[in-house]
Amino acid sequence: MQLKQALSSAITRFTAENVPSPRMNAELLLMFTLGCDRAYLFAHPERELNAEEENRYDAALADRARGVPAQYITGHQEFWGMDLIVTPAVLIPRPETEHVIEAVIELSNVKSISAPHEIPLRIADVGTGSGSIALALAKEFPRAEIFASDNSPAALEIARANAARHQLETRILFAEADLLTGLENSSFDFVISNPPYVGESETDSVQLEVRKFEPRSAVFAGHTGVEVIERLIPQAFAALKPGGWLVMEISGTISEEVKRLLAGWKEIRVVNDLQGIPRVIAARREV
Repeated sequence: MQLKQALSSAITRFTAENVPSPRMNAELLLMFTLGCDRAYLFAHPERELNAEEENRYDAALADRARGVPAQYITGHQEFWGMDLIVTPAVLIPRPETEHVIEAVIELSNVKSISAPHEIPLRIADVGTGSGSIALALAKEFPRAEIFASDNSPAALEIARANAARHQLETRILFAEADLLTGLENSSFDFVISNPPYVGESETDSVQLEVRKFEPRSAVFAGHTGVEVIERLIPQAFAALKPGGWLVMEISGTISEEVKRLLAGWKEIRVVNDLQGIPRVIAARREV
């Protein structure tokens, strides 16, 4: 079968089976199968796929058609300009989470925070998953001391692999931990987290492929969605230095409740994503 025929057939199949963005998914999986880029697909439409390539492409198409995220099929996802390894052991990094990085960069200029060119920042990434946030911050703050925790050994294995791939393994200390347990009085400048924040009551509104294939413990926090955040806030207060910042990814569903839980903190800020939905909340420990 020629490349153009394989691609056309895949697009038709995905369209019929209601796979989102059928052309993009068909092209992505064909690039993955052939180990090529998009330019190659357009430049070599007459290229014949051999039997092994056809079988691999068919298998990838079948997985995607039953809902497996393309990132788990290819094993990769881009975040903050970095190619990251992802497996079903970790939440797939999403563009919305980049707002967390942007918020930290902006807040690092606040006078109460040690400037990157003076005293190195001390940062904790709680629930690091693939390591995406920790790696992005290591990239942006070359002198920062970064601690990344997760309660999943499988997730930490992926995070360490990503750090090694980007030559950042000496910059980040990874540890298995329940949130910030054991890190009280650590005097962090920042505690950062993309915690589970979806409530079990919202299950039906979550995309099917997220519900079926991404790690449930990284998506759902409990009945209301704030259960993990409710535990993290007092731990972060204890682990931050005076004037330090807690920065978390949230959703519009829980933004008002999280604000309530942050009563007593200073300078509470909410950042909306490109769709105008509350996506990041930051709060400062009293100086």
